[in-house]
Amino acid sequence: MIDIYEKINELYDKRREVELGGGDERIEKQHEKGKLTARERIELLVDKGSFVELSPFIEHRTNDFGLDEQKGPGDGVVTGYGKVNGRPIYLFSQDFTVFGGALGEMHAKKIANVMDLAAKNGTPFVGLNDSGGARIQEGVVSLDGYGHIFYRNAIYSGVIPQISVIMGPCAGGAVYSPAITDFVFMVEKTSQMFITGPKVIETVTGEKISAEDLGGAHVHNSISGNAHFEGASEQEVLEEVRKLLSYLPQNNEEKAPRLAADVENDYRPDLTDVIPFDAIRPYDVRKVIEQVADADSFMEIQKNFAKNIVVGFARIKGETVGLVCNQPKVMAGGLDINSSDKAARFIRTCDSFNIPIITFEDVTGFFPGVKQEHGGIIRHGAKILYAYSEATVPKLTVILRKAYGGAYVALNSKSIGADLVFAWPNAEIAVMGPQGAANIIFAKEIQNSDNPELVRQQKIEEYREKFANPYVAASRGMVDDVIDPRETRIKIIQALEMLRNKKESRPYKKHGNIPL
Repeated sequence: MIDIYEKINELYDKRREVELGGGDERIEKQHEKGKLTARERIELLVDKGSFVELSPFIEHRTNDFGLDEQKGPGDGVVTGYGKVNGRPIYLFSQDFTVFGGALGEMHAKKIANVMDLAAKNGTPFVGLNDSGGARIQEGVVSLDGYGHIFYRNAIYSGVIPQISVIMGPCAGGAVYSPAITDFVFMVEKTSQMFITGPKVIETVTGEKISAEDLGGAHVHNSISGNAHFEGASEQEVLEEVRKLLSYLPQNNEEKAPRLAADVENDYRPDLTDVIPFDAIRPYDVRKVIEQVADADSFMEIQKNFAKNIVVGFARIKGETVGLVCNQPKVMAGGLDINSSDKAARFIRTCDSFNIPIITFEDVTGFFPGVKQEHGGIIRHGAKILYAYSEATVPKLTVILRKAYGGAYVALNSKSIGADLVFAWPNAEIAVMGPQGAANIIFAKEIQNSDNPELVRQQKIEEYREKFANPYVAASRGMVDDVIDPRETRIKIIQALEMLRNKKESRPYKKHGNIPL
């Protein structure tokens, strides 16, 4: 007679074996590298006691190259669901102690299954990546597994938030899954992403470089722009993931959670001291954000990449908003290739998940130069135009100081769909700056005068008075109101409340063709 308790004990023995992964020795090696195990990471990510594991007993079914003699508990990945800040998420966490976290047929099947559950339930999906890549012993089957994951990354893009956390190696085809997701986090010194590793590069091109210098956290957060966040430790990074999720809705049919807002005076007298009246003097736009957003609510995205534009999430009266801000202290706030990509991507992310977009504009134009032109600034700059035009969420613009040329149009002008445009009284809105315009329009008059410099200054002021002020644009309906800078937060709060139920449709189409 079978004793039920023997079977129950057998179940728990098998669970303990699965939870041990590759065993104590490999776990110790993981810790020696400064890395946590797959399950330790999950414990830090989700609310305590909320994780529920799925398919723990899946194993590979390959008999070639000695795999028939090797056990692989869970096939090198832990999948399941849990809660973050009381809200559900689905996730996977690759286990480097089992086959080096290499992806095989059943490993991929586990990830694909949990991604499908996330989509069906309208729930964010988080991937904790720590893998040696495709499992070579399984051949093309492992590559097919990547394909199933990539496909789901793509079709669920814009449906549920997808977050990738790189916590070890992520090489070859494996990097394309994070690249499709909405946000990528990396850990300094222990995580890398690259298509081909240092040894292959040295063999093919003769170039010598370390894994960290090739694809480390700093490289992807400051040079390539492939990552959005970096942290000094896994604990720090996972805490930032929890923070990011608090700004996002569960899916594209919901709005982000709204927090209770402190009762405070929304009048901001210090704003007049933040921005120099002189249009060519630099300042840090983050000081404007500090004054307008709720205290300590700004979460900057890609802060070390394309620093001439600042983007990120904040809260205004408890409501999540996306901020797109020119940064005059870097390249005078001009738009170049990288900043165009950064802004366009963030705008589309906000629009996907029903997050209002607020633009703080102080832009000299698109950055000039042969390198920019040959690099495709036309194509890249057009992405901003496309992203703003396509977006149907509430869209507000505040022109803080300068709005020149095509960049004025691109940065959420009325003509491409802004719901409301405000301007400060010192704003200059024109085809180009008064100095450049005067030098062109009045070139002969200046040249033929007895005192060219005096006449030049007179013509600059004449142009500024006639064309480069907010009242000209306001008289044509391109600016909805010229506002007291100290009332900027008040005006934004009022506008967000007025636009809370905004609905806007677009012509039916399969999808648009953004200039990629």
